[in-house]
Amino acid sequence: MKKLIFLIFNIIMLSIGNCGGPLISRLYFIHGGQRIWIPSVLQTVGCPIILIPLAIAYFQRRKIQGPEAKIVFITRQEFIASAGVGIIVGLDGYLNSWGPAKLPVSTSTLINATQLAFTALFAVLIVKQKLTAYSTNSVVLLIAGAATLALRANGDRPAGESAKDYMLGFVMTFIGAVLYGLMLPLIELIYMKAKQAVTYTTVLEIQMVLGISATVFCTIGMIINKDFQAIPREASQYAIGESKYYMVLVWCAIIWQFALLGLVGVIFYSSSLLSGIIAAFLLPVTEVLAVILFHEKFQAEKGVAIFLALWGFVSYFYGEYEQGKKEKKMKKSESQISQQLDMGQTAVQVV
Repeated sequence: MKKLIFLIFNIIMLSIGNCGGPLISRLYFIHGGQRIWIPSVLQTVGCPIILIPLAIAYFQRRKIQGPEAKIVFITRQEFIASAGVGIIVGLDGYLNSWGPAKLPVSTSTLINATQLAFTALFAVLIVKQKLTAYSTNSVVLLIAGAATLALRANGDRPAGESAKDYMLGFVMTFIGAVLYGLMLPLIELIYMKAKQAVTYTTVLEIQMVLGISATVFCTIGMIINKDFQAIPREASQYAIGESKYYMVLVWCAIIWQFALLGLVGVIFYSSSLLSGIIAAFLLPVTEVLAVILFHEKFQAEKGVAIFLALWGFVSYFYGEYEQGKKEKKMKKSESQISQQLDMGQTAVQVV
């Protein structure tokens, strides 16, 4: 039950981040933001927030264990692996920032939906994830649901945008979807290969390393692209005001941190496949929020996408429920067989 509570808590954090992150990144571009590296670095720069729960956990351990309490649990192997995956996280953030900057929402949503297929593929190859009929059905439904959102796009590009920029945005977002699908099983692999018991404190430490590594990668990109010098100029020309420009940046960093914290938590308490399924399920939800917040048109395709997403989501969890029932029956059956064998051996000894 405790594991389920923590899983639900991380799903909520992942939902807040995955829905709010793209929306506030889009808000940055809608009102005059033009730099790709800025929203990229904001996806991970909020990682120091993790120091708060880590500090609380440490002082609680110190009360119980005294001065001998360990400050950190992450091993050198886990640190190096996390730093490597963090570079992928940073690159993925950069590639995905091209979506709200260059593509119609329906098109970028369609491309991002393909990450679920790549997550399923890499989960099978890297962590030997077994696909049940229910999880396969869920993958198909969620991809189909997101695909319907692109039916009205008709290949149109935003007004004033060159064909070259549009195609560049398309390719970058697709590569980002592939990397996202690869990233989730790699994080799960870090947990599997750990040479010690992985606690949630370890998960937070791994997330900290992921965030720092990704932030360093994106910061180097900002320095090369001279984005730091451009921030004051962008702020002064921002359509809704300079103070709101900085407010958008701060909230962007906070909300995206919810996404990353929830992501590693869901992988830890369940699997990389479930985290991918939740991300795909949230795509049409993001569309509805865009309709409400940005007054976009709500076409019939978006209603169909939401229905298919809900169907796929229910299909996955029903499959998990059925799988849990089967495992309980198998354990009960094995226990009964073991008891019968023990009774038989006892009877033989008595004779």
